[in-house]
Amino acid sequence: MIKFLWRKILKPFLNIFLKSNCPLCQRPTDREFCKYCERQVWQCQFPHGGQIFPGKIPVFIWGEYKDSLKRAIAAMKYQDNPQIARPLGYWLGDGWLNSALCKRQVGTTTLDKIVVVPIPMHKKKLKERGFNQAELLAKSFCELTGLQLRRNGLERVKQTQALFGLSSGERLETVKDAFTVGKDFRRSRPRSLVLLVDDIYTTGATVNSAIKVLHKAGIKVVGVLAIATTRKPSVSLKSKVKSQKSKN
Repeated sequence: MIKFLWRKILKPFLNIFLKSNCPLCQRPTDREFCKYCERQVWQCQFPHGGQIFPGKIPVFIWGEYKDSLKRAIAAMKYQDNPQIARPLGYWLGDGWLNSALCKRQVGTTTLDKIVVVPIPMHKKKLKERGFNQAELLAKSFCELTGLQLRRNGLERVKQTQALFGLSSGERLETVKDAFTVGKDFRRSRPRSLVLLVDDIYTTGATVNSAIKVLHKAGIKVVGVLAIATTRKPSVSLKSKVKSQKSKN
């Protein structure tokens, strides 16, 4: 209750009269980040607005999970700074709109046929944190792109331990049966195509578990979006970018 009152009432009230501090360096700022830290976060962005990891269901990532971007995500999730999701979601949306992936995904349909579904948190963890960072990212992503948000497209029914440090097999076992179709899609199955949004993409175990549930219900997922990843582009992907540069 105290955390709710601070975030929803006291903190916004004080910000009217006082400049807030940058959550990364504590410099006074009237934005989510000070100008210096914002530039540092942008240093973590992949070239060309983001990185596409191809596959049966392609993944679009805005930046590398390192340095200031890693610190920004940690400050958002663990230091009660949900406002950080706003610029991160906008940057993710801008990168996706200007990507080859967006052109391919929208080329066969229209934007109003695509809906965005955030990876949900278990209700117990959501109560502890007070917000779902994936949902906040998806919300600002949709504000920029104009896509429809289906915040309850999925429901997390199994509380899972943190996946950090687990092997691929342990991750798969941990998130097995973690999701079910949410109330937004239980009432009527959408004809729309789905983009899933999460904050960090690592092995893909979490999103693949969610995709499996949606596909089983006849709901087509056409892409996954995240603000950061620990994965590195493959050598073949880097070579492809270099060859495209040389042709231009």
